[in-house]
Amino acid sequence: MAKRLFNFADRTAVAGVGYTPFTKDSGVSTLTLACRAILAALDDAGLTPADVDGLATHRVGDSAAPSLVGPALGIDDPAWYLDQFGGGSVSHAVVGQAALAVASGLAETVVCYRAINARSEFRMGRAGSASPEAQYQTPYGLVAPAQHFALYARAHMLKYGTTEQHFGQIAVRQRAYAVKNPRALMRTPITLDDHVGSRWITEPFRLLDCCLETDGACALVITTAERARSLRRTPVLVSAAAWGGGTSALSGGRADPTVTAAATLAPRLYGQAGAGPGDIDVAMLYDCFTYSVLVQLEDYGFCAKGEGGPFVASGEGPPVNTHGGFLSEGYVHGLNHVAEAVSQLRWDAGDRQVPGAETALSTAQPGYVLPATSALILRRDR
Repeated sequence: MAKRLFNFADRTAVAGVGYTPFTKDSGVSTLTLACRAILAALDDAGLTPADVDGLATHRVGDSAAPSLVGPALGIDDPAWYLDQFGGGSVSHAVVGQAALAVASGLAETVVCYRAINARSEFRMGRAGSASPEAQYQTPYGLVAPAQHFALYARAHMLKYGTTEQHFGQIAVRQRAYAVKNPRALMRTPITLDDHVGSRWITEPFRLLDCCLETDGACALVITTAERARSLRRTPVLVSAAAWGGGTSALSGGRADPTVTAAATLAPRLYGQAGAGPGDIDVAMLYDCFTYSVLVQLEDYGFCAKGEGGPFVASGEGPPVNTHGGFLSEGYVHGLNHVAEAVSQLRWDAGDRQVPGAETALSTAQPGYVLPATSALILRRDR
C-alpha cells in the first residue's frame, strides 16, 4: 500500500530571523543568548513573546532548554515544544518539525533557536563522543570530529583525485562572502596560498578547512503562510523539509564512504518541493569542514559523484554559503545557514545578495559522524 503523507509544502513560512553577535567570548549564559536571539527574531517579524505558542531547539547538553527559555520570556504554557537531542545533523529537522506543528494546527507561532557558548565554554571540536561506537575508536586516536571527517575526505581524494586545492577554493570563496558580511567573525580576505600555509589540524585538513568555534545564538519565527503575509517582512515559505538517517558510517555500515546520508534524503526533499538541483538559486551547505561542502554538491545532485573537486574549481552551480558559512561567519550549529537563506530570499542580504534569488537549499551535517541528516527547501513568497 502506498504511503499517505501529510503535505505541508508552502503552508508555513519563516516570518522573522534574529541573531546575537558572534564572538569568541560572549560573557553571558546560553540562556541569555537564546533569549536575545529570540527577541531579535520576534522584533524582526513585528511580534512579541505574547504571540509565541511554541518553542523548538536542538542541543547536546550545551544550551538552554525550552523549559528555561519559555518562563524567561513569559511563555509559561506553550502549546507545543521540541527539545531535540543532537548536533548539526538535526538542525534543520528542528525547523521542519516546527513547520509541521504549525501546518497541523498544534501551534500558530513557533520560535526555533540555537544558543551556544562553543568557544568560551563548551568546545565543540574537543575530543570526546557520546556514541557507544567511541569505545572502539578511542584506542586508535579517533576521537575528534575533524579526525572522522578527515578519513572520509581522504577516501574521496584517493578514489576520485580530489585535491587539497579543491578544499582551499571552498575556503577562499566563502571568505570572500564573509568580507561583505558585517556579522562574520573572519572578514580578512584569504588566498589559496594562505590556505596551504595554514597549519595542519589533521591531514588533509588545515586550519582554514575547519569551522569556527563560536559563542552566539540564532532564532527563526515560524508561522502560517497566511499570517506571515500580514507581518513586517516578506514571507519565506517552507516548501520542503526532510530528515532521516541510516547506518552510522563509524560502524562501517556504508559501503562507499564517499557517499553521505544526504544522497538518500535528497530525492525525498526535492520530491516534496516539486523541484530539482537546477531550481536552486542559492545553497547553504553544512560546512563543518570544507570537504562536507564538496561531497554535498555531489549528493544533492549539483554534479555527479566524484566530480565535486572539478565542479568547485569551475565555479559552476549556485552560490554557496553567501554569509561565509561556518568557516568564516561563525558556527551556530546549523540555524545560521537557514537564517542566511531567508535573508537571500527576502532580498535583504546587502552586498552579498544573489540577484533575484527565489529558491534556496539549506542543509544539515550530511550524516558522517552520526547517521542522521536533515535539509530544507525555502521559497520566496510571491
